[in-house]
Amino acid sequence: MLGLARRVAPVKPVAVVTGAARGIGAATVRGLAAEGWCVVAVDRCEDDPAVPYRLGTRADLEGVVEEAGPDVMAAIADVRDRAALTEVVHDAEARWGGVDAAVAAAGVIAGGAPAWELPLEVERAVLDVDLGGVLALARAAVPAMLRRPAPRRGRFLAVASAAATRGLPMLAAYCAAKSGVTGFVRALAVELGGHGVTANAVSPGSTDTAMLEASAELYGLPAASSFAAQQPVGRLLGPEEVARVLVFLADASSGGITGAVVRVDGGLSL
Repeated sequence: MLGLARRVAPVKPVAVVTGAARGIGAATVRGLAAEGWCVVAVDRCEDDPAVPYRLGTRADLEGVVEEAGPDVMAAIADVRDRAALTEVVHDAEARWGGVDAAVAAAGVIAGGAPAWELPLEVERAVLDVDLGGVLALARAAVPAMLRRPAPRRGRFLAVASAAATRGLPMLAAYCAAKSGVTGFVRALAVELGGHGVTANAVSPGSTDTAMLEASAELYGLPAASSFAAQQPVGRLLGPEEVARVLVFLADASSGGITGAVVRVDGGLSL
């Protein structure tokens, strides 16, 4: 854990964000901090041999934290490690007195072969990070949100994908994982009904991230910008555009929304 300090009286809402070193996760950390949140920015900060591109680094994460401001701290944890995520949540409670939102933004993409030919270690990495990481964060963070006294305003949020509703060749495991995310969020919303905690997901389209660059390589495209033609808006989305929706869903004013999958996809799903 980086930057852990003594416990202080909570004066701001507190969020835990995974996948925070870059992309949508990093943009969400910056967005929440700008709105007055205390944030624990979580990332693995290490490459995965089953994932065919470089992942975020410790330097990336520290840069996000420095940019976001003094009420943001970094935590190194793999979302596949439930014990590590539980420790992160406990540290947030110790430092700031509780947790009000959890944003599962960690994700990887890998494929390049039909489902029946994809190496098992690649399939496992995609499912364990993209779906398992969401379940693991819920298991760690939801009890902390329920520990807040009523009336509470907990928010569990996950990043899904347009792939949850589209069949993408050579990305079957990714499609399966993201479909699982949307199903899980709907079920969690029902389970949390009446407890003052909501559960929602955002479903981004082609967003200008390192993951999209990896997707372009997988399909033999010259650059991620090639995906822009698929979206009616005629361009890639910026990570901050998706993050702004997540920040809204984390806000107390979004309490009437639960079990929703909000499309932030430039019209890709039309």
